[in-house]
Amino acid sequence: MKKVLLAAALTTIASVSALQAHARDQINIVGSSTVYPFATVVAERFGRSTSFATPTIESTGSGGGLKLFCDGVGESTPDITNSSSYIKQSQYEACAEKGIGIIEVKIGYDGIAVANSKKGEKLDVTQQEIFLALAAKVPGTKAGELIENPYKTWSDINPKLPNVAIRVLGPPPTSGTRAAFVELVMQKGCAKFDWIKDLKSSDKSQYLEICDSMREDGAFVEAGENDNLIVQKLEADPNAYGIFGYSFLDQNSDKVQGAAFNGVDISFDSISDGSYPVSRPLHFFVKKNHIGVIPGILEYVNTFLSPAAQGEDGYLAEKGLIPLGSQELKEIRAAVAAQKEFTM
Repeated sequence: MKKVLLAAALTTIASVSALQAHARDQINIVGSSTVYPFATVVAERFGRSTSFATPTIESTGSGGGLKLFCDGVGESTPDITNSSSYIKQSQYEACAEKGIGIIEVKIGYDGIAVANSKKGEKLDVTQQEIFLALAAKVPGTKAGELIENPYKTWSDINPKLPNVAIRVLGPPPTSGTRAAFVELVMQKGCAKFDWIKDLKSSDKSQYLEICDSMREDGAFVEAGENDNLIVQKLEADPNAYGIFGYSFLDQNSDKVQGAAFNGVDISFDSISDGSYPVSRPLHFFVKKNHIGVIPGILEYVNTFLSPAAQGEDGYLAEKGLIPLGSQELKEIRAAVAAQKEFTM
């Protein structure tokens, strides 16, 4: 173990030395498509209002961004990765193996919408009904029995739901939105069946296999990281539904509408007060090794956390971000100022 740690330390020193010799003058950001529009507006204002270059931002998905971020230290690797899901143990370990120090920055909250064209029928569903619509296998008539998903239309699940074929466009497994949707909708709905809920403590791998596996018969379609493309497809097919963040729903409210969960509509207020059940925090992670080497990193972070950006009247709220509370924002600013390193 000492040899591994020494090798990682030597690799980091060599990488930092090389980075200092050929440092970029522009921050490189990757990651979540959900955080992308917020990061873009901050980057543009940062470039206009400071002497630093406007950062480059690539929408790779949360998982794809962390993979690039944890690839190592050096100018060929990203400085910051945006994420709409929490970092996994395996991702944290991948960074640690490369000697990467991480600073976590929470930026606010977002809700996950199940939306369709305003020309179609709006859904009012439960997490259990979404699980039954999209899971690869669902409980049969006998206790402990699993069968291939037989549901063809929403009304097959509940006669009160639309009598149209189940077709949902969603993000790929590399997406933080997909990970959060699985956790907040699929697993919550799955756990409504007592015998499956019991598996979480007795056989967690089987529990996750049942709850996380999505249909592959056309009812669920992986539509990539491009939310604009999903909206275009929803406009073309009013009976289809799509999964994406509230901020994107808000920006396209003239075209699409969000489903209600348990009678609660998705909105800025319902996410803020916690009544909308499908919401999650948004983050980005900073490569501590690059601070002081790539110019402007801390200044960019402070721009993201500034009063002009945060708060109910901030420009990020106008873009659909649910802002942090004042005390939480104060604590995050203090952690950034101290360059407090994230640990799992």
